[in-house]
Amino acid sequence: MTARTLSLVAEPVVRIPDAKVALSTASVYPESTATAFEIAARLGYDGVEVMVWTDPVSQDIEALRRLSDYHGVPVLAVHAPCLLITQRVWTTDPWTKLRRAQAAAEKLGASAVVVHPPFRWQRQYARDFVDGIWRMADETDVRFAVENMYPWRYKDREMLAYAPEWDVTKDDYRHFTVDLSHTATARTDTMAMVDRMGDRLGHVHLADGKGSAKDEHLVPGRGNQPCAELLERLALNGFDGHVVIEVNTRRAMSSAEREADLAEALAFTRLHLASRVSQQ
Repeated sequence: MTARTLSLVAEPVVRIPDAKVALSTASVYPESTATAFEIAARLGYDGVEVMVWTDPVSQDIEALRRLSDYHGVPVLAVHAPCLLITQRVWTTDPWTKLRRAQAAAEKLGASAVVVHPPFRWQRQYARDFVDGIWRMADETDVRFAVENMYPWRYKDREMLAYAPEWDVTKDDYRHFTVDLSHTATARTDTMAMVDRMGDRLGHVHLADGKGSAKDEHLVPGRGNQPCAELLERLALNGFDGHVVIEVNTRRAMSSAEREADLAEALAFTRLHLASRVSQQ
């Protein structure tokens, strides 16, 4: 082997950021939260994001801790229960939900809480939301990462279901979550939204979409969103948040097919979460 070859071998050719790749427990639905930990461990994910919802285990901090310890899979983020189907999970008061999500994150060692903007009919919550999120963010090291949403559509009609905005970059938050299935459903320019988020982008929900009115959460690479481009940019910029695979596998015909989809999503993410080192 020549000296020139040795030199080339010694020099890095790609840059891989410190970002961890996590599996959202929602990605295994209709299977359980416990199954998500098992699959994450088997496939080699760096951790999980716990979607707090109707599965009792997802609401139980001690049960989650036991699953994390047993499988050797850390909880990296907690998704607060702010979906329509979770309106009564952890009480009906939205601020209590966020405080419990913060407590869960702190006890489990997670660094982020993902939260949606309020529904428009949650008027008082929506009115106080931006200031309230800042107050909570000032009280903890946990990142409250507010997630972009989308208009609801039916045929030619559009309803703005979220307040203050579904486009969260129109308001002032310390940290953002970008969800690429939601950008597809909103039919907005994903990379322009990421530019507006700038260094406040702290969390990524990686999925794909084709611009349907339905929030699709396709496996990355199966839609028209710039999933690869975003990952490569994150690598170039040294992103230190989490990239969370949040895909819909409900149509999987078997557990094996579901796991294959989640393995494909992980492989796609690891492949593109790297940037070429410029050669001077």
